[in-house]
Amino acid sequence: MGGRRPRTGHDWKLLAESCKALLERLPLLVDEHLRQLTEYSSVYGQVLPQDQQWREAEEAMRIGIETLYAPRDSPRRDLEHAEHTGRRRARQGLPLDLLVHAYRNAGYLLWDARVDGAAGQEPERLAALMRSTTMVWSAVDAQTQTASEAYRATEAELRRRTDEQLQALLDALLEGQATPGLAARAAAGLDLPEHGPYAVVVLRAERREAAERPVRGAGFRFIWRMRADGEVGVVALTPDQDLDGVARVLDGWCSGPGGISPVVPGLAELGRARRLAELALRTCPPDATAVVRLDQRMPTALVVSQPELADRLVADVFGALLELEPADRAVLLETLDVWLSCEGSAGRAASRLYCHRNTVFNRLRRLEQLTFRSLARPRDLIEMTLALDAYRLSGARR
Repeated sequence: MGGRRPRTGHDWKLLAESCKALLERLPLLVDEHLRQLTEYSSVYGQVLPQDQQWREAEEAMRIGIETLYAPRDSPRRDLEHAEHTGRRRARQGLPLDLLVHAYRNAGYLLWDARVDGAAGQEPERLAALMRSTTMVWSAVDAQTQTASEAYRATEAELRRRTDEQLQALLDALLEGQATPGLAARAAAGLDLPEHGPYAVVVLRAERREAAERPVRGAGFRFIWRMRADGEVGVVALTPDQDLDGVARVLDGWCSGPGGISPVVPGLAELGRARRLAELALRTCPPDATAVVRLDQRMPTALVVSQPELADRLVADVFGALLELEPADRAVLLETLDVWLSCEGSAGRAASRLYCHRNTVFNRLRRLEQLTFRSLARPRDLIEMTLALDAYRLSGARR
């Protein structure tokens, strides 16, 4: 509790005498200080054992008293001690308001003891005591502020380290590591159930938005991780939530493209869910803007999961078609794509393509001739549909 020295040497001498008298009574003052703290809150006793509390309180109060009457150019040992105390209390988990209360309580206690010690003394001593009031309480304020600032800095550092540790645990789960106890530690740190329905969302890196993703939306809880190749979100589901709801929420947040994994039964399965979400994302062509579910893109996912076979399928089905002029080829493939999306209706396809329905029939017949397949045969139709997906997702890069 150091501060400026009193204005006169006489005042300083009287202050030194009163401080030395306080030091003689210090053990009793420490006892009373701890009694009052315990009476104020039981948390003090939960953070530190009684004997350690006593030693630390005695040291702090003694340094504060000695600093009061130390020479002006002496080091501020009280502020140095307050900084160390603030850091220790943050690491020990004592709430900041209780740390501040402890400093204030010690200041009031020592001031009351000084006033009591001056009772009955001559007016000159009382006047000197009053003149030191501002200095004493300025010192208490400085100590409290120093301890608080150190506490907040340490708390922020601890929070950052904790966040990094939790992110490392989550990354390990998303990578599919099978370290014993990993899921349980992540569940405890992230405040999530170890077992329960989860899904993983993967967004393409070049399309992700700069804004920070919400952690909650429509009752869903999301945990987002930025990665070099994209953005990954873990979705904690409740038994009454489904992937349709996840997709609707993401449509409001993201411009896409993205992939959503099937539901997995716990944190230990997040690695598999991430791989499946990435597979769903791979079914999206470059110009896609939707966030898609893997369980609704299974045929296409089968194609993109085997790139070598996909290339062979494209070459086998569309071999002759690929030799056409690019514009001619694009018209035929667009017609097939629109006809498939219109569920085989030539009339609806013609409306979307701004042509006559007979033109659609003519283009489809030409496709059949070039591919040696018939759209009326289910097996041939499956091959052409899968080849079209494979071409758009891989062959289009040629």
